[in-house]
Amino acid sequence: MTMPLEHLSRNGHLNSFFIDGEWRKPKGSARGIVVNPATEEAVCQIPLGNDEDVAMAVSAARRAFATWGRTKPEYRAGLLDRLQAHLEARSELIAQCLSLEMGAAIGYARTAQVPLAIAHVKTARDVLTTFPFVEQRSHTALTREPIGVCALITPWNWPLYQITAKVAPALAAGCTVVLKPSELSPLDALLFAEAIEEAGFPAGVFNLVQGDGPGVGASLASHPDVDMISITGSTRAGIAVAQAAAPTVKRVAQELGGKSPNVILPDADLNRAVSLGIAAAFRNLGQSCSAPTRMIVPGALLSEIESIAKRAADEMVVGDPLSESTTHGAIANRAQFDRIQSMIGVGISEGAKLVTGGQGRPRGLNAGLYVKPTVFSEVRTGMCIAQEEIFGPVLCIIPYETVEEAVTIANDTVYGLGAHVQGKDMDVVKEVASQIRAGQVHLNYPAWDPHAPFGGFKQSGNGREYGLEGMLEYLEVKSILGYF
Repeated sequence: MTMPLEHLSRNGHLNSFFIDGEWRKPKGSARGIVVNPATEEAVCQIPLGNDEDVAMAVSAARRAFATWGRTKPEYRAGLLDRLQAHLEARSELIAQCLSLEMGAAIGYARTAQVPLAIAHVKTARDVLTTFPFVEQRSHTALTREPIGVCALITPWNWPLYQITAKVAPALAAGCTVVLKPSELSPLDALLFAEAIEEAGFPAGVFNLVQGDGPGVGASLASHPDVDMISITGSTRAGIAVAQAAAPTVKRVAQELGGKSPNVILPDADLNRAVSLGIAAAFRNLGQSCSAPTRMIVPGALLSEIESIAKRAADEMVVGDPLSESTTHGAIANRAQFDRIQSMIGVGISEGAKLVTGGQGRPRGLNAGLYVKPTVFSEVRTGMCIAQEEIFGPVLCIIPYETVEEAVTIANDTVYGLGAHVQGKDMDVVKEVASQIRAGQVHLNYPAWDPHAPFGGFKQSGNGREYGLEGMLEYLEVKSILGYF
């Protein structure tokens, strides 16, 4: 079986950027190291771009926009169809890549990380084929036109998924793009660029520049020929990008941090609500901005809930990401591993009850960035572990006495990205959901919907991704009076 590094090295793409339809050597000499978190060994180096690389990519995107922005929707839809096919053909290679660069369990990479990412391409294509780019309002035409050159900054935790969630709707809208993936998990972006090239997108429509935030990210944010910047990352990074973008008054879309609540109502089926709540909080090892890591539960049922939570967490198999029996692999990078270990220590020092897990690696794992699935109970909403985003498999169980108090606790956060509500009385479930200040609320663990817009309230950011609203982010509205 071909491995990602073997494939990328053979094609010469490991040391190149994709700019203006060609694989080009970077202008600078800076290098970044890609580490396999399962072994903590360096597996390769990648070039890190500089201002000159960014300028070349933005210039290519600007030239391409003159024609790409005026192409027919049918033409763009056809290219998205071809992109989807090329990604599907690479699905196993991409899954292996995600396991290598960020420690994702291979089964999870195959069944979630890769197919959900590809679904964003199909969704953008489907939205495009029925989208009304011109609407009539009295005698005025409301036209929606692509905003222009878009800089897209994506994170390390859902690498390909976040790339497709941004690139696909931007291209569908008629924008041209410059992508900066995370320098910590950058290899899947090279495979994506190969699929773009093979699908036949015109030169300059998609450009890839590897690099870090202070270098490439800041350069993109401040570049006067970039019309829009979209970032998924920490709230700190989002603030820095917005500040750099302000002098050129470009549009800024931000999908940032979260501390999502999961309200368990008194009539909920506890076995289902709690066990699936653990699964939701710990999917991707809790490295999801919308992970429901605050489980808000009836105080009278706390003991039973603790038992179910412990059993569900202890059943998880943490280990070698390439093992078929592993359910949860390694934490994606050393900085995040250290952060999780530190915050578990904070929870213990704050007096929260440690139900299971704790500091250190799971038994039998003496190397690699492995974390014990950890559950705290008797957590108070003011504790650091209940307020700060940990971004790991750490759950806080917070008891409440009344449903009104549960809603208050759910909203007691600077974030507002996702939320969950569990219960049998749907009238109550819906009423609670309506009171939670979050951009997306899940009722009784529904199926994932790629057309459901995703984004945050408060410090979780602004703007929306996925589906129709995801494409609208990349469009400007023009009113033409007297058109009809």
